[in-house]
Amino acid sequence: ALVVRLGPSYVTSSVLAHVLKTAVTSSHHNALHLENLEGPFFLHTRATLGNRGTVTEASGFKPEEDAQKLYSAMKGAGTNEATIIEILARRTIAQRQKIKEAFKQTVGKGAGTEEACLIDILASRNNSEIREIVSVYKRDHGKSLEDDICGDTSGMFQRVLVSLLTAGRDESNNVDEAQAIKDAKEIYEAGEAHWGTDEVKFLTVLCVRNRNHLLRVFQEYQKISGRDIEDSIKREMSGCLEDVFLAIVKCMKNKPAFFAERLYKSMKGLGTTDSVLIRTMVARAEIDMVDIKAEFLKMYGKTLYSFIKGDTSGDYRKILLELSGADK
Repeated sequence: ALVVRLGPSYVTSSVLAHVLKTAVTSSHHNALHLENLEGPFFLHTRATLGNRGTVTEASGFKPEEDAQKLYSAMKGAGTNEATIIEILARRTIAQRQKIKEAFKQTVGKGAGTEEACLIDILASRNNSEIREIVSVYKRDHGKSLEDDICGDTSGMFQRVLVSLLTAGRDESNNVDEAQAIKDAKEIYEAGEAHWGTDEVKFLTVLCVRNRNHLLRVFQEYQKISGRDIEDSIKREMSGCLEDVFLAIVKCMKNKPAFFAERLYKSMKGLGTTDSVLIRTMVARAEIDMVDIKAEFLKMYGKTLYSFIKGDTSGDYRKILLELSGADK
């Protein structure tokens, strides 16, 4: 693996390795290899949302030159952190992938991997992105992502992940009023209304219905139960199943707010959950970081820039601030 030597800072090495590889890997037993999956579908997402990111394509881009500069910056006893940050924080995901390939050709070493969270990925992607993930995984690893997930997870959590992997969500804007009311009642009866919880009902609605329909279901659920759907999920479920259903609901309500919360919690209190912070900053920098920053300010009364600045240090801080864009 490519070793990024930036003194004693492991987290700085982690973020630079993640930025260079732009890869995600998640597994309790390292059986899953969700590698190089941000790159294939980010163009579709950016085209859909418009340019709302803080990182844009570098003009006059030459991957071979960048790869050589990175190698020169990291070889020997010292490390040129400024050069590394200048290159990696100012290249798009597609450009970093080309740098990685050029680096492998030049130096014969690949970039390191970073374990990531299946929930964050599958709960926040649309059908075309998920299909691309499945396709790239099969191409790169010669086996089915679904098979690996089934071999590494179990129970209802596994069923939810597999359901999301089928990319079968209705993506129209249609709202069936009668069905929305029925869905809300069925979810209520499957959870709050009775002892025990029928998670299949939650799966059937949350993993299949379109966003507009679900927003109407959530409104009706509030009327019927007197609770927000998120509160009921927290009361009725636990562990990974609770996490994945909450992620789906939050992404349907407001995806930038979902990622703003992820970033906040990764830095809140003592210590920092670096893997979440790194993954989110790198993955969303080209997609909707501008919107995430706006939601962060609205939700927490501080800019994301100032939060990162106060919670991190050194070169780790520098590259994250570059990815976040201006302090506004």
